[in-house]
Order: sequence, then structure tokens, then C-alpha cells
Amino acid sequence: MTDIFDHAILCKKCGKEMQKGNIVRKGLILRALECPKCGDKLVHPIDEEKYDKYINLKNKQYIVKMRLVGNSYAVSIPKEIVAFMRQQEKIMNDMVKLCFEDFGRVSLRFNELNEKEIEKHAEERN
Repeated sequence: MTDIFDHAILCKKCGKEMQKGNIVRKGLILRALECPKCGDKLVHPIDEEKYDKYINLKNKQYIVKMRLVGNSYAVSIPKEIVAFMRQQEKIMNDMVKLCFEDFGRVSLRFNELNEKEIEKHAEERN
């Protein structure tokens, strides 16, 4: 099966052939086409679906138990969050960064890509 972006797609506004590229939305790299004349953009439908899934996961709240394991506490991370992150990043390690941000708030960071690394990863996908 061929990908829709493997074919020439014309801009519906000005009729020029759109060029392949990437856009970054909230840290996610999405394949896109951009019109060189008018700047109109078209996001790949599969990537748009993945972005919608990300937004739905982000808006969910999970109630999880904190358990004592040896001299530390453990919190389970829902499978659907880890599965989504692994599917999107393909570069995620099993090590995470844990930060005590504020009273009553702890964060986990699965990766810390800066803008240059995100752009490099986007170029490698093309």
C-alpha cells in the first residue's frame, strides 16, 4: 500500500504542488505538506490521528497507588501512556528523570529533547 504523501498533492487554494516537511506540535513531530506559494499546510492524516490520541491521553487523569518497595516508593504508570510514548519516540530509554517540582507535585521526564534534537529526529524520519 502506498502512502498518500508519496503522490504529488496540489494546494487547493493556489494549485501549486505542495512540498514535504515536518511541523512540531507540543513536542510531537508531524509529517506535513506545505505550499511554497501561499504557505497552506496539510498534516498527514495518520500523524493527525496520533496527535489527537496524545491530546486525549494528556487530558485524562489516572488514580494510581503508591507502594512501598524496599526503601523507596513506587507508582505504576498506566500501560497506555508508556505504549504511546514508546510508539512515538522510538528513542525512549527505560530510565526516566524524576523531579520534585513543588509541594504536592512530582514529574517524570522520559526524555529531554531540545529543539535541535527534535528537528534532527524529524529529518531522520523523512
